[in-house]
Amino acid sequence: MDDQYPAPATRAFITASVMAATVMNSLDSTIANVALPHMQGSVAASADQITWVLTSYIVAAAIMTPLTGWLAGRIGRKRLILWSIVGFTIASGLCGLSTSLGELVGFRLLQGIFGAALVPMSQAILLDINPPERHGPAMAIWGMGAILGPIIGPALGGYLTDNFDWRWVFYINLPVGVVAFAGLWLFLTDSKSPAPQRLDLFGFTLLALAIASLQLMLDRGQQQDWFSSWEICGEATAAVTFFYLFIVHTLTADEPFIDLALFRDRNFVSSSILGFFLGVLIFSVLALLPPMLEGLMGYPVVLTGLVTAPRGVGTMVSMVIVGRLIERVDARLLIGTGMAIAAYSTYRMSGFTLGMDESLVISSGFIQGIGTGLIFVPLSTIAFSSLDSRLRNEGAAMFTLVRNIGSAIGISVLQAMTIRNADTVHSRLVEGVRPDNPMLQKAMPGVDFTLPSTLAKLNAEVTRQASMVSYTDAYHALFITTLIVAPLILFMSPPKRGGDAPVMHLD
Repeated sequence: MDDQYPAPATRAFITASVMAATVMNSLDSTIANVALPHMQGSVAASADQITWVLTSYIVAAAIMTPLTGWLAGRIGRKRLILWSIVGFTIASGLCGLSTSLGELVGFRLLQGIFGAALVPMSQAILLDINPPERHGPAMAIWGMGAILGPIIGPALGGYLTDNFDWRWVFYINLPVGVVAFAGLWLFLTDSKSPAPQRLDLFGFTLLALAIASLQLMLDRGQQQDWFSSWEICGEATAAVTFFYLFIVHTLTADEPFIDLALFRDRNFVSSSILGFFLGVLIFSVLALLPPMLEGLMGYPVVLTGLVTAPRGVGTMVSMVIVGRLIERVDARLLIGTGMAIAAYSTYRMSGFTLGMDESLVISSGFIQGIGTGLIFVPLSTIAFSSLDSRLRNEGAAMFTLVRNIGSAIGISVLQAMTIRNADTVHSRLVEGVRPDNPMLQKAMPGVDFTLPSTLAKLNAEVTRQASMVSYTDAYHALFITTLIVAPLILFMSPPKRGGDAPVMHLD
């Protein structure tokens, strides 16, 4: 069976090149966030306009991700990933050279278009170049790139912006892209399908419009005050309508854009649903922590990056360990353990206070990183363990898309919850801020309610306390969500091992 796979040395070069491409792409999902204020001044954009630098990338990547499976079958996986690396690298350089908002947004759009294939195709490549008994360790390596990139992105972006220039968050991709291209061009064999599937253009268009509408709604909802805005209402209506039409078309078409055989595989479906909530868990915390630490506790950007970095260390340690355990321990047990650890970490986060030091942030982040690694690697292994190899390209694209949609929805919902809950808690707290409250007189003896400066200080402190309560409530909601979705593990079947494992050939 080993002669069906590349030699170990060749496999190592392919793995290193694939990892470079994966990290390059996954970093860009978060690395530019901390540089937005610097970009805003450089290209003379308003606070609302500069967010399109993020939105354009996210929407373009979301639209193109489901198409990557068909493209891989049509032009070959090697050609697809090489062209994606070239396009992404060139677009990164052009982003760094941009002198106006229009140029920056346009080139970020190109980044999203070309980068959409990198993560799912890297996963499919690693599955194909490794025999089934090596799929667990292979997914551990791939998971490091897919998960660690977004985790270390803010810290790296802050360092590059503070010490060099915001343009370096894009220039850093250039050498990585060259290395990834050279390695895959030299060592990866082509995998063009002998009978490429006809493109269901109508189905793809409906799905693309649905995803674009959903992403625009999620990215711009908070700025536009959600459903009080006609724009958000229109985008929500469009998303629901196009998703409905896409489902109807998929169920009735002779050759739909998404092969329905994907949804007949119980492991793939249950893993994808759990992957959706994994996206919520990981990326929602990453979105909530920096503004909490910087806005409420006065952490500078660099310190925020340092205290959140142990999350990535925990993930890396966990993935290395689980890559060795997965062939000896039931993957479902590893996922269950990971979810319990991740739930415990969010429970600890729900105890955050304004008076705490950084040790609680560091320890809870490290614990969550451990849990994330324990979930992500076996989940990726189970998802493809019983899936027909002909569906692997399309399955990898859908698995990535569902996780990305989960992260987008989770971030938007929790940010909206945090902001609105802060207003509610503020209203409740100010009820006790009055001259006849003995507790206030004990805490602040001699406070003079007739001075405007005193009232301003009191309001600022109440706002700060209310915001902290809203953040801890959000972490508690993540704790409850993790416990609720854990029973999905019962719907999974463990991957077969050793000689009983299904043989998966190169296409």
